[in-house]
Amino acid sequence: MTAARSPSVLGLDHVSVVIADLEASARFYGEILGLRPVERPDLGFPGLWYDLGSGQTLHLLGVPNPDATERGVRGGRDRHLALRVRGLEALLQRLENAGHPAERSQSGRPAAFVRDPDGNTVELIEAG
Repeated sequence: MTAARSPSVLGLDHVSVVIADLEASARFYGEILGLRPVERPDLGFPGLWYDLGSGQTLHLLGVPNPDATERGVRGGRDRHLALRVRGLEALLQRLENAGHPAERSQSGRPAAFVRDPDGNTVELIEAG
């Protein structure tokens, strides 16, 4: 008889973010942030999936957003997804040039917060 295995969390599989405009989101996440799209099954509603590495994905859901897009709080105090990046300074400049200003982390870490076209907060953290 085999011993029962204890349940455990193995890691993050994906994060889902609600979006309104597929084209604007594809530009932000694909072109500006440089995420690689992955195949998405037909789920009966529009969306995009992006590879985050190590089997993790970002799912953009083109469904009605139950939240207001103007959050009115600092990015670091709002719900958000955090991405490890290389070349944070160059990426922040690319975002600024594309009309997406970032707000530096108040912690002093090499990190910043930016809002996507729908007001969702993305934290960018320089990988160490």
